[in-house]
Amino acid sequence: MKLEELKKLREQNFSAHKKKKKDYYLKKKASKKVIRKEIDYEKELNNIDFSNKIKEIAKAQKKHVDNRKDLIIEKLNEYKNKKKEYYYENKEKRLEYDKEYREKKKEDLKQYRKEYYQRNKERILSKQKEKRNLKKE
Repeated sequence: MKLEELKKLREQNFSAHKKKKKDYYLKKKASKKVIRKEIDYEKELNNIDFSNKIKEIAKAQKKHVDNRKDLIIEKLNEYKNKKKEYYYENKEKRLEYDKEYREKKKEDLKQYRKEYYQRNKERILSKQKEKRNLKKE
């Protein structure tokens, strides 16, 4: 087989695969589609029943929110408990890591402080003098 024939065959196989995939997707989408009944808004929202309908909707929404609220609070408490457990389980590791990190960065911090002091020497000294003067008075 030549290269052109292989390319053509590959393209045909790929397009067949894409078509099969699309058909599968559309079939699944059609099966999941929820059939909704048509709403007659003139009948549903007439002046007589309008306030009652609004109250029903508000009650349904409040009920839904309350149900979700309980779930959310439960999940938050679960997360807090997991976090606490993790904190206590890994306390020693974290302390050890912090100690190593401080040791590693000790020299860098000394160097940084020295440079910082050199850059801001005048400002720092003037502040110190002001503080001393205020204490004397």
